[in-house]
Amino acid sequence: MREPQTEEEKSSRAGFFYALTAFLLWGCLALYWKATSHIDAVEVTAHRVLWSLPVAGVILWFMGRTNDIMPTLKSPRKLGILFFTSLLISFNWGIFIWAISVDRTLEAAMAYYINPLVSVAMGVVVLRERFNRLQLVAILLAFLAVVILTIMQGVLPWISISLAFTFALYGLIRKTVDVGPTQGFLVEVILIFPIALIYIFWLFANGQLAFGSTGNLDVFLMMCAGPATAVPLILYANGAKRLRLSTIGMMQYIAPSIIFFIGLFVFGEELKRPLLIAFILIWSALVIYSWSMFSNSAKQKKTT
Repeated sequence: MREPQTEEEKSSRAGFFYALTAFLLWGCLALYWKATSHIDAVEVTAHRVLWSLPVAGVILWFMGRTNDIMPTLKSPRKLGILFFTSLLISFNWGIFIWAISVDRTLEAAMAYYINPLVSVAMGVVVLRERFNRLQLVAILLAFLAVVILTIMQGVLPWISISLAFTFALYGLIRKTVDVGPTQGFLVEVILIFPIALIYIFWLFANGQLAFGSTGNLDVFLMMCAGPATAVPLILYANGAKRLRLSTIGMMQYIAPSIIFFIGLFVFGEELKRPLLIAFILIWSALVIYSWSMFSNSAKQKKTT
């Protein structure tokens, strides 16, 4: 007879489900943003902000945590930091949506493979964290991939670099603010909302607004940008709370892998030789990085 699960096991199982769902949604969202590729990426990003506000508000209300944002709203320091992070994440969203719309999905996928290595490098530089030799090798391999890609293509892979660095910097700065993930996301959306709304009104005044003028399907797609943004983020936040860092570390490769295969087999993008070499180097770096992460986790278990 099977023994009943402990509370910790139930929590881990729920966390795995939350995180897995979030990563699957993030990966498959490439298909969703492709459906909006005929609309300007900046307008799509603005709608992503606008429609995220009610979704995040309803979710926080449903959780009974609406009062949790009041200390943050009363703190100029926290508001200043969250305004900056809201700009970072909006910039990240815009580049990702634009990359998919111009058939550069594979470069976007590369960014999220590089991201954990960039986060480690930032932790060393900014937070003075230590890394072991294997992690150093992984970071150097990723750097080598960028150098080779730049030399062979003659152009800096700015899409991959911009996406990786903005997301890594976003995560690093958000750690400095004592606010929950859902609460922080709502405050960020509140702060960036006026800019998005002004841009939408500017497009309308100049007769360039796609929303409402290109068909009901586009209206539906733009309105769904809110749930498509907020739901995976909140699922991930709840999953990360319940899982070990090493587990989340391995699961984060699910989304870029889905994006990679969608770009290659669904969108039919060409995996050119320079990009293939860069991917091989980065995948090798991730294998080394993951091995170092599991080795450290195993050592910690033995010492406890």
